Order: sequence, then structure tokens, then C-alpha cells
Amino acid sequence: MNGQPNNRVEHAHGVRSTRNGEAPLLAAHAGRWAEKLLTMSFKAQWQRDKLRKKAKKGFRGYPVATIAYYGPDDARASKVVVAIVQSEGADADPMQKWYSESGDVRNDESILESIGTFLQSQSAKSVVAVDRIIGCPHEEGIDYPEGTKCPACPFWANRDRFSGDVIQ
Repeated sequence: MNGQPNNRVEHAHGVRSTRNGEAPLLAAHAGRWAEKLLTMSFKAQWQRDKLRKKAKKGFRGYPVATIAYYGPDDARASKVVVAIVQSEGADADPMQKWYSESGDVRNDESILESIGTFLQSQSAKSVVAVDRIIGCPHEEGIDYPEGTKCPACPFWANRDRFSGDVIQ
């Protein structure tokens, strides 16, 4: 090269110049969001968006489906719990749980499809979903002793599960 910056970026369909020699937005600035989007299939995106849209509609009557995400930290959801509340004051029943050992359940096509099928089978009229990971995927009293902090998830040890803020 002649010492001049290269203002061109290689793409699958040829070469494209960038403004002022900047790197493309997708590669340089989108970060984790772009990686997640690129790794999701179109069907998984469609399933995820369908769940979000139903949740945005608000209360439409009972049964109400609740969706909660859990993970070892606030970046990767390794567990999703979906429960159905049949009427006001009723306990959540039935409840289904899905897990992912390495991926994110929010981006897993088969899990998203299973959630949609579960909601349909339960005739859920409303969906309430959190917009973030709300805690450790391990269950107190089952995976670790009652009254202690999960030894497998130090990220959540001193955090408020709903805000994610450090408590001390």
C-alpha cells in the first residue's frame, strides 16, 4: 500500500467504500448485539419477536403466561421459565423450564418454538415477560443450600436480581 488508509471494506458481494475510512457499523460498533443477531436464524428472530409483541399488548385476560430468564451473569440466559396463571390469585401451574448449556435461550430457535407451542396449548391470552436476566439459574434449596449464595454464580452474589445493581 502507498501509506494511504484503505477506505474499502470487503463484502460477500464485492467491495464497498466506507465514509471517511470508518469501519462498517456492523463490524465496529454493534458488538454483542450484532453477534447475537447474526447467530439467530430468521425463524428464531420471528419467534422471539412474536413473544415480545404479545407481551407488549399488555393484559388481555386470563390465562396469563409469565416468562422469566435466568443466567450465570447478565449477558447469557441459560434458563427460561414459563408459567401459566389461570385466574387472579391462582398459583402458577403448569410451569415449563428450558435450558441451554452453552447458548442463550433467548436466541435458541427450538426453545422459542417450544415456548410458543406451550403458550398456544395453554390458550394464554396475556404474556408478562421480563426484559432482562433476573438471576442465577440455580434453585435455592435444590441446587445449593437454603440461605446461602449460589457457589456457581458469583456474579449474582451481591446483586439485586431485578435491577442488576450491586447491593453493598
